[in-house]
Amino acid sequence: MNLGSLLHAKATGNPQKTALFCGSEAMSYQALDEASTRLAGWFLAQGLRPGERVAIHWPNSPETVQLFFALFKAGLIAVTVNVRLKPPEIGYILDHSQARMCFSEPALAAWAEQSRAGCRIYTGLPSLEGVGASPAMQPADPDQPAVILYTSGTTARPKGVTHTHRTLFLTAESMACGLMDASDIMLPLTQLMHIAALTCFLLPCIYLGASAVLMPSFDPRAVLDAVERFRCTVLFGLPALMQFVVEEQARNPRRVGTVRTAISGGDTVPIALQDRFATLFGLPLQEIYGMTETLPITLNPKEALRPGSMGVPKDGFELRIVDAAGKDVREGETGEVLVRSAANCIGYWNDPEASEALLAGGWLHTGDLASRDGRHYWFKGRKKQIIIRAGSNIAPQEVEEALYQHPAVMEVGVVGAPDRVYGQQVVSFVVLRGGQTANEECLRRFARQRLADYKVPERILFLDEMPKNATGKVQRRALKEMLLSHPELLERCGAAGA
Repeated sequence: MNLGSLLHAKATGNPQKTALFCGSEAMSYQALDEASTRLAGWFLAQGLRPGERVAIHWPNSPETVQLFFALFKAGLIAVTVNVRLKPPEIGYILDHSQARMCFSEPALAAWAEQSRAGCRIYTGLPSLEGVGASPAMQPADPDQPAVILYTSGTTARPKGVTHTHRTLFLTAESMACGLMDASDIMLPLTQLMHIAALTCFLLPCIYLGASAVLMPSFDPRAVLDAVERFRCTVLFGLPALMQFVVEEQARNPRRVGTVRTAISGGDTVPIALQDRFATLFGLPLQEIYGMTETLPITLNPKEALRPGSMGVPKDGFELRIVDAAGKDVREGETGEVLVRSAANCIGYWNDPEASEALLAGGWLHTGDLASRDGRHYWFKGRKKQIIIRAGSNIAPQEVEEALYQHPAVMEVGVVGAPDRVYGQQVVSFVVLRGGQTANEECLRRFARQRLADYKVPERILFLDEMPKNATGKVQRRALKEMLLSHPELLERCGAAGA
């Protein structure tokens, strides 16, 4: 169950098989195994000890995959850094994880360097000429942490979801079972810095000895060109990304007959999108449900497809639907989804209180609401107040914290508004300080300097005062009701009728 050993076993069994395609580059299993082993040796030669953290701030590329497997082999912990984050956000992750090094793709390195984090920033892979495997390198214990993936929770600061070699291996095994095989050529539309592309595609690809096509960034035309060029058989994308791919295929059809499995998740997959995809691609778009803490929980299977459903539990995942008291609800009733699986994360990095709440009673508490109808589960909303825009989690408090730094802002409340394409968009309500002035574009520009672009509010609406509860806390629910009950506000947000 050690991930480094998994790669080595596949390279030994079929050394010349292509593991990775990226543009005009191709990398065999043998080349990937040897390069990652030398890089692992280099890490240990720098004095790093097993269990220490190294950050990866790099878009999809062979270098990214080499870094992951080198860290796995050296017993180090990979810390993923979203390539869309800005310096303050990067700095928090590097400081919170106490990363010793950060490998940042040259075009992104300026952001990492401006983060003022207390670790060394590398703008490329080191020269490995003459570097071999370290004699001190031993396979990592399967229960040792392998990766920390930072995700926005219900607080302003992201949490570091921690997975071990064992949990990642079991995730890859569950994902591969019945969906993919060694002949597949897989194309993820999301970044390997996210749980979905890492554990639903890269690791299952290595587990099976299949091939992966890596794209540094998303472009629907490039996606369809890659499907044609590499004869891709498996696609995965967030619903918003799949929407763009469908539109491009409708405008300029490509030969996509090689695709035999298409999966979408990270947010609700609209039935209209599923129908259009089936018409244009000739196969169903299967909805998958999961989260950074555990994945894949459910999948809508081809043989029992029910559009609009989250699907049925994957092998190795046990689900309960419970009420506020933790009691199981009856079939058809709505409650919180709890998950028990050996593939669940082991908690949040350096946050024992949040970890205990997440895994209370041996079940992972998702904070998502659903109901059950036979074997199928149906998503009913989010218990948490997280805004999910195109599959990316956005904590309202994080956006509020950025806007509060503006001298003209007295109070802020951030909510999600419905959006036809992205699922939700970020809307901020602002009360200005007396005698101060600021307009919407000024505050959006201010926020963009402190937040990743996808977290910047699409619209900022100004109020004379905020709705508050008895303790003086801003009521986000009242703000959301204000949006939903006033069509003119929804129209301003570009979401009327969504």
